[in-house]
Amino acid sequence: MKYQQLENLEAGWKWMYLFNKHRMGGAITCYIDSSEQAQWVDEFLKLEHEPVKALNWIQKHMNPELENKLKQAIRAKRKRHFNAEQEHTRKKSIDLDFRVWEKLSLRAQDLDSTLSDTIEYLLSEASRTEKASQTVSSLKADLHELLKQ
Repeated sequence: MKYQQLENLEAGWKWMYLFNKHRMGGAITCYIDSSEQAQWVDEFLKLEHEPVKALNWIQKHMNPELENKLKQAIRAKRKRHFNAEQEHTRKKSIDLDFRVWEKLSLRAQDLDSTLSDTIEYLLSEASRTEKASQTVSSLKADLHELLKQ
């Protein structure tokens, strides 16, 4: 496996994942009775800073329907964590309006490339166009000076 599993760190991620599920109103326990659910959720909330106990709680009381989702979330979190260690693999984000993203996406499909490659291509094209425009302007100015003499 490429990414090392760090038990304490991942226990915190698992706790936070289940906490967020609970906060959003999801059932995080395997129990049907609401009083029993409340009791185990209260116990779970106290385990935020106790990773070993939190992992034991998750093994015994977590809703089995969340098992695959939790594994996927932790795998993704682990990948992002280790990729963030190096600049070239760190995830960067930009804020795009939907219409801008849509145009960029269509252009990327036309070029058969990724969004990042498309942005890089468009920036280099804009730079090349600007340089050509400056060259033409310079030539026009020189020609105009020659014609004045």
